[in-house]
Amino acid sequence: MDIKKLPKTEFAAAVAQIAGERNLDSQLILDSIEAGLISAYKRDQKEHGVNVSEESTFIVELAPETGSFKVYETTDDKKVDVTPPGFGRIAAQTARQVIDQKIHEAEKENILDEYRRKIGGLVNGIVLRADSYQLTVGIGRTEAVCPKDQQVKGENLKTGDKKLFLVKEVTKDDQLGKSEVILSRKDPEFIRQLFVREVPEVANRTVTVEKIARTPGVRIKVAVSSREAGVDPVGSCIGQKGSRIQSILSELSPDEKLDVVAFSKNLSHFIVQALSPAQGVTIVSQKDGIVHVTVPEDQLALAIGSGGENINLAGVLTGMDIKVQAE
Repeated sequence: MDIKKLPKTEFAAAVAQIAGERNLDSQLILDSIEAGLISAYKRDQKEHGVNVSEESTFIVELAPETGSFKVYETTDDKKVDVTPPGFGRIAAQTARQVIDQKIHEAEKENILDEYRRKIGGLVNGIVLRADSYQLTVGIGRTEAVCPKDQQVKGENLKTGDKKLFLVKEVTKDDQLGKSEVILSRKDPEFIRQLFVREVPEVANRTVTVEKIARTPGVRIKVAVSSREAGVDPVGSCIGQKGSRIQSILSELSPDEKLDVVAFSKNLSHFIVQALSPAQGVTIVSQKDGIVHVTVPEDQLALAIGSGGENINLAGVLTGMDIKVQAE
């Protein structure tokens, strides 16, 4: 289609349609057309054996309503009309390629902006490719990557798996001109956002996730508190018959355990809660960041946990070095 001779309504309607369908600024489309026309002009001149100096500067004056245009060479603040006869058809073909490219770039940037606004939130993704370095994940209108260091060890996601991911960041490599959406299933914020998603009281901030300690793929401890009297923060997160906590667990790796404990500003009380599911915890001494506790002998294994995970995560949660022994 010869954009030089498009009727007024047809050209204006075409620009408006592209802008609406692609969610782009109309001026961006017009700028792209002008850039395309300059590229087409230089190529046309080269094909006709005319050398265009690198120092030559060209501009296009494009009427946004009619689509009519002229190519000018500018020298010493003077404009010379250099539009070749019959240039419209050739210009349209070449310009269209440039326009399509710029529209594609603008669309991609719009998508990246969308995910910049979603940083720290969850998105549904489907694994498209998996290798030893990263997962390539489809997240709607674009692809993202989940690097190895943001994956949960032992989870081993495969092509076709559908999972939730945290939008961790959107990176940009200025040298390559490439941007990527980076996902994570390992970041502690992933756990927080699962609680926001599954527990209405967390979403409306009646219940607060105060602290998270996690050994990805093994065990998680989450400390919660309530802003309203009469609201049980732990019970709210567990849900009726464990329904809410089961929904959260279903998004984790199969062997990962999750403890929800009550947060307390009283450190001694908090330490007792953090060592859950062990019962009968008694604080013996607390000094210089080290706390000694005792538990009934039949609770010692629970307090320590497999491989020491329970006591280690309780220490991370409370900020203390916890030493435990049987009564």
